[in-house]
Amino acid sequence: MFVSEKQIEIRYAETDQMGVVYHANYIIWMEIGRSQLVNDAGFEYAELEKEGYVSPVMDLSISYKAAMHYGQVATVRTWVEKHDRLRTTYGYEILHEDGTIAATAQSVHILAHKDTLRPVSLSKIDPAWDAKYKEIACETK
Repeated sequence: MFVSEKQIEIRYAETDQMGVVYHANYIIWMEIGRSQLVNDAGFEYAELEKEGYVSPVMDLSISYKAAMHYGQVATVRTWVEKHDRLRTTYGYEILHEDGTIAATAQSVHILAHKDTLRPVSLSKIDPAWDAKYKEIACETK
């Protein structure tokens, strides 16, 4: 399985009054992980944007398992769960330094024209990227 990993040093600003990482920061970390996966696969999301395309989130789910705190290092593991004609589902694990799972998540994205937000198939925009995602997806439908 093709899994990308990115370490995040947890900053004080990412915590709440209880000293626990504020829940919305996990979404930011997922974006960092997704960007790392794209780079590790040999592509650049910025290139799609230059060509006039964006990849909006259509669905997102997170399950929080064990709190993280300031000063810890989180590891974000990201992979492609599914990739079909119009949707890509990414899977995530956010881990403590000892490997304990802090959170698991999924996000579903489409590729769309930046101006109209009309969906477009990645195979039409970047066939090599589409082929790579089909190759590394855990489940292709």
